[in-house]
Amino acid sequence: MQTTTRILSAALAGAAVLWAASPAFAKVRVFSCEPAWASVAEEIGGDRVDVDSATSARQDVHYIQARPSLIAKLRRADLLVCSGADLEVGWLPVLLRTASNARVQPGQVGNIDVSKIVPMLEVPTSIDRAEGDIHPYGNPHTQTDPHNIARVAEELSKRLQKIDPDGASTYQQRAQQFSDRWQKDIVRWEEQGASLRGMKIITHHVAWVYMAHWLGLEVVGHLEDKPGIPPTAGHLADLLAEIQGQKVELIVRAVYQPERPSEWLSERSGIPAVVLPHTVGATEKAVDLESMFDDMLDRLLEARHP
Repeated sequence: MQTTTRILSAALAGAAVLWAASPAFAKVRVFSCEPAWASVAEEIGGDRVDVDSATSARQDVHYIQARPSLIAKLRRADLLVCSGADLEVGWLPVLLRTASNARVQPGQVGNIDVSKIVPMLEVPTSIDRAEGDIHPYGNPHTQTDPHNIARVAEELSKRLQKIDPDGASTYQQRAQQFSDRWQKDIVRWEEQGASLRGMKIITHHVAWVYMAHWLGLEVVGHLEDKPGIPPTAGHLADLLAEIQGQKVELIVRAVYQPERPSEWLSERSGIPAVVLPHTVGATEKAVDLESMFDDMLDRLLEARHP
């Protein structure tokens, strides 16, 4: 009897420890389309959120399959955060339709379309699909400007407070702490990047316009002849001829893009080619939002001031 009592007491004590160690609230489930927005959600939500990203830094977000695992995660989500501007048009509508989750449908509190809360660049005046992968609502690669990260963080805090009122003070506090730190980071980055103004670069895809706009860089060409169309030998040869006499200092690509086109142009032009972190996890050093921009600046500065 005593043995049974001791076993029961130990079991109850263990259960009490587990109960005390677990949060006394249901976590808000956040489904992010890209790693950068997942990182923002983690910064603002802390241990009150459970965050999943549909993609990794090594995937081209234009071309993702609406896998059953993603459908299941979106079905349970309380908040969806995506770049918008049709970046995810090839797969997100399928996920939304199949998941049948009313909380995260467009227009709901649980749906954040980043393209609707940040200033969009390269909004076309006309659409011609013959010109390649043209986004009718503007260039969707907004995460390479830290000012846009700040805007998304602010909006995330507001939405989380509505979804989880009990955690409102936590979200407000974490958002303020993040904003204070982030604004100091932006000042530091802009001071570091001042010498980059006017730097001419070539990019693989039209994915760096926000970084270029932020730092005052000049994009003089792209390895893709048209957005989303793989580089051709003919276009690369034309591009090589076009940049003769121009002081182009860097060829930029993202980690998921093929290496060979930038290598080909680099070998024949003498212009260094580099992978820049376009999102969290894109390089070994880009482990979070802050280190993503630290590494971006370091690689640009190294190219200009070797």
